[in-house]
Amino acid sequence: MNDPINIFLLVISYFIVLLVVSYITGKDDSNKNFFTGNRNSKWYIVAFGMVGTSLSGVTFISVPGWIQESNFTYLQVVIGYLFGYFVVAFVLLPIYYKNNVTSIYEYLGKRFGQNSHKVGALFFFVSRVLGASFRLFLVAIVLQEFIFKNWLIPFELTVIFSVFLIWIYTNRGGIKTIIWTDTFQTALMIGAVFLTISAIASNLEINVLKFSEINEIKKYTKVFVFDSPLERNYFLKSFIGGFFITICMTGMDQDMMQKNLTCKNEKDAKKNMIVFSFILFIITTLFMFLGALLYAYAEKENISVPVIDGNANTDLLFPKIALDGGLGSGVAVTFILGLIAAAYSSADSALTSLTTSFCIDFLNTQKLEAKIQKNLRKKVHFLMGILIVLIVISFKYFLSKNVIDGLLTVAGYTYGPLLGLFSFGIFTKKRILDKWVWLIVSISVILTLIIGNLNSDYLCGYKIGYELLPINGIITFIGLILISRK
Repeated sequence: MNDPINIFLLVISYFIVLLVVSYITGKDDSNKNFFTGNRNSKWYIVAFGMVGTSLSGVTFISVPGWIQESNFTYLQVVIGYLFGYFVVAFVLLPIYYKNNVTSIYEYLGKRFGQNSHKVGALFFFVSRVLGASFRLFLVAIVLQEFIFKNWLIPFELTVIFSVFLIWIYTNRGGIKTIIWTDTFQTALMIGAVFLTISAIASNLEINVLKFSEINEIKKYTKVFVFDSPLERNYFLKSFIGGFFITICMTGMDQDMMQKNLTCKNEKDAKKNMIVFSFILFIITTLFMFLGALLYAYAEKENISVPVIDGNANTDLLFPKIALDGGLGSGVAVTFILGLIAAAYSSADSALTSLTTSFCIDFLNTQKLEAKIQKNLRKKVHFLMGILIVLIVISFKYFLSKNVIDGLLTVAGYTYGPLLGLFSFGIFTKKRILDKWVWLIVSISVILTLIIGNLNSDYLCGYKIGYELLPINGIITFIGLILISRK
């Protein structure tokens, strides 16, 4: 299925379904419904839908494409994720429910003061804007390569079109709509993976239950790296990085926590988080297995990695095989649906959470009249869409690495101060001189940038990986000690 018109019609049909869901869930256009879903969501619906948000286009495309370079070593990070989710469930969620927050950064305000509240919200804002843009960029380049390029439509218009569709169906229902659209989109993503695995396994005439014994994919199945702690993907470094990435990118992220806080109570929210963590672990492993199959199939059929602007782009291998690799229209259709689901499931919740955070943390709309609150919310929602468009377009000209690697690297710089602030608030009883918190987090980010860009020769061959995030958090924590008081 490589006809751009058919693909475009599929996109529009999919969007119509989302619009119907939005109409049903968005009848209550209040800020309470937009921000909290009236706190009556079923925990199992939230858990399943969160899988789609966490996977996004990055996992859907970038993880399979990354297998040739990294093998299954990304699983080391995913194991760290799994343990991190337990910390989120049993340490952070009780704090958020106890403080009855809408934005989780309200906790920092109550614990330390308004400057800390604003710092936390600002770092989330930067982190989520960049994270959502990373994810949407990946899907936009696929849509551009296989649809709009054939019509001579520039990449910039592709991005605007994608964000416009998301803005339309999230404009009224907010998080209430996201809970249900994410559930639908998660099912499509998982369906696409299973169908593609089945089709490739049938073509290669292999038994997927014995994949570790299959010669074609054996060379891609290395999981653990214990050779030297100096290596960037050494097990302990990857595990620690994944552990803290989860705590920060889920537990200290308004986007992910906003969904949890729509559950009826803390008990349901914990069940949601635990179930979600195991489902996500299994599905991410399936994506890595799919990546090994894709390279084995590409080798058999002499399919090369697509080239963009003179550089091989492994992120486009899955799209090329699904759409032009001869696996049939069923795989092509489910791939397109899964791809769009991956794009919208992360970008729609990001747009909603950014709107929520900006309204609550920076504009204090909760103190205004209901009508003024709603008008401000709608304006902010529109401006957040424009901001994401501009950043996604800029990535085309400045992004040079694999998207999943780029996303996790950036997280080390932007989520570190959040880790330091929340840890200091939870594990100590000290107060801080709140006016100095801006200086502390600024110094932390600068020092982390210096450390992250050090040549490994200066570190006796040690290569810094995803442990950069906890390093950033530790620097922030130490800085807070220096400005603390009893």
